[in-house]
Amino acid sequence: MTTLPAAQPQSSVSSRAEYEAALQRLREASQAYYGDGDSALDDASYDQLRRSVQAWEQENPAEVSPDSPIGLVADGAAPVGDVAHTTRLLSLDNVFDAVGLVAWGASVQRRLGRTPQGGFTVEPKIDGAAVAARYRDGRLEQIITRGDGSHGEDISHVIGQIDGLPEHLAEPATVEVRGEVAFTQAQFETANAVRTAHGAQVFANPRNGTAGTLRAKDRPYRLQMTFWAYGAVELDGVPYLPAGATHAETLAAVAAAGVQTTAESPAGLHVVADLAAAQQQVDAIAATRAELPVGIDGVVIKLNDMAEQATAGFGSRFPHWAIAVKLAATERQTVLEEVVWEVGRTGVLAPTAILAPVEIDGSTVTRATLHNPADIRRRDLHIGDTVTVYKAGDIIPRVQGAVVALRPDGAQEVPLPEACPNCGGQINKSQERWRCAQGTACALPALIGYATGREMLDIDGLGKTYVAALVASGDVTDVADLFTLNTEQLTAASGSVKRAAKLAEQIEAAKSRPLNRVFCALGVLGTGRSMSRRIARHFVTIDAIRQADAAAMQDVEGIGPEKAPVIVEQVAALAPVIDKLIAAGVNMSEPQEASSAQGAGPLASKVVVVTGKMTGSLENLGRSEMNALIERAGGRAGSSVNSKTSILVAAPSANGKPSSKAVKAAELGVEVLTPENFAEMVADYLA
Repeated sequence: MTTLPAAQPQSSVSSRAEYEAALQRLREASQAYYGDGDSALDDASYDQLRRSVQAWEQENPAEVSPDSPIGLVADGAAPVGDVAHTTRLLSLDNVFDAVGLVAWGASVQRRLGRTPQGGFTVEPKIDGAAVAARYRDGRLEQIITRGDGSHGEDISHVIGQIDGLPEHLAEPATVEVRGEVAFTQAQFETANAVRTAHGAQVFANPRNGTAGTLRAKDRPYRLQMTFWAYGAVELDGVPYLPAGATHAETLAAVAAAGVQTTAESPAGLHVVADLAAAQQQVDAIAATRAELPVGIDGVVIKLNDMAEQATAGFGSRFPHWAIAVKLAATERQTVLEEVVWEVGRTGVLAPTAILAPVEIDGSTVTRATLHNPADIRRRDLHIGDTVTVYKAGDIIPRVQGAVVALRPDGAQEVPLPEACPNCGGQINKSQERWRCAQGTACALPALIGYATGREMLDIDGLGKTYVAALVASGDVTDVADLFTLNTEQLTAASGSVKRAAKLAEQIEAAKSRPLNRVFCALGVLGTGRSMSRRIARHFVTIDAIRQADAAAMQDVEGIGPEKAPVIVEQVAALAPVIDKLIAAGVNMSEPQEASSAQGAGPLASKVVVVTGKMTGSLENLGRSEMNALIERAGGRAGSSVNSKTSILVAAPSANGKPSSKAVKAAELGVEVLTPENFAEMVADYLA
């Protein structure tokens, strides 16, 4: 039972002067965090600062500043407003690991005077803004922010722009539902596109955007958000909930009325008997975090029984009957130092952000994706900006946006290339993804090098230097030309008759590679090694692939309506190259045993994830070759461990400790096999 720990304090407060300085930073950060959301600190840094102040106050109670925000709801910084809450709407206390959860459980037991009998609930902690929504006779009349827990701001102007919070219930109920409003990732991207169209600054991250949007009244546009209820209270003295209803039953009643609850989120609401089971659910939710449509920064554990909640009671800032287990930060702020441009094998210009190193979700991040030039301009990025970077699990880090308040004076917009960074030629800017006007010809050495790699045509010895020489001489203008090279041409490129003879043997052997490898070597846009295997096994021959229209291409798993026509168009454009390959005697069919293995074999209907360097009979297999083996045996290769994973093949680590994937697999009950055990299972499918 292990929870990925949230970032720990990087510095401590050791003197009165440091305490006062930290208090001032905390007040300023709190004002931004709970105000318009445009905080100069990310959540992990804010938590670090707050815990440092809190630790000093616990050790020096006689010297605590009278205006310390530590004991206040929202650290006393949230705009209060003048609307009184029906009952106090408090924050949650936090713990950061399994030890903290056990300590909280002990405190609950002390307050109850016994072990809790009603069990616990486990639900996601949505990373947004808490609100109370009041329904009278089934009509949504008022939405109020948390404020200081006693009073909040009336933000009823956002009625109608929050999914999951309908304007009318399915029944004429009078009730106040409480929950979290947030942007889903899709809504966040749409919101930034809308703001860009109106000349407004993009949001640095979804939480900042939610806080600002809830309070904004004068925008010429409306941005859709989403609500998840985590509780309800009776309103105006009108009975709504059945006597003795548990927390889970309360949310079920709210959901039946038409309001979305945390139980309806992909993470779900789980009722468990004890904290050991609760911890298992925390870890399971953490393992699927990257797949959730909305950001979460923790998991909430509550007493399920309302009578036990009442007995445990409330503090000045948070209820004693609930706790938030904070997860490792997936969003951090760091400095954008540079943007570098590379040309991919299909001629696409790909920008990459070079960042000051920052720890995110257990790894050090120094690079992040920026998608394309239009995306860079939408996000208004400048060199030297403090930017919010998001990463979770195996997801490639991405830049969300800039914290404009921290932009250095004189900062320049990220420069966009005027010429192809590879060949210096013109750029085709007709689409958001810019391409070299020469297309694949610009990146021909990279494309040929990719095609000849071990997991494609596997022409051993034909490295970058020889490929560059063949392209420069004009002997190779596409991948098919490799199969028409003579000994003289190979000698000129390699500088050795002996090496040329060896290369000629390798090229001849490459003619017999299965169709999936040859198709992958073509570099078709929208495909890679795994997709090429699926296409080859689905169609079996190159002729069938060439005859497929977009509708037929969509029959291949993983190819949707957007990707299908692109692949069909690319295959048609590659007709001359394919014809040359056929003329050169290159194999253009998939082995029947491979194509028929899909859906059969020992791995039928199983999702298999591989981690670490393989050993034993699998020692020489790279990741792509392992994926191919999995598919030959009827399974599907996965990249991260989640609830859909059937088997994890885990090689032993050098330090003897289990990998993060192995930990997740154990928590989720996923079968974990050594490379040797897995090899026995798929022995009949080893090449």
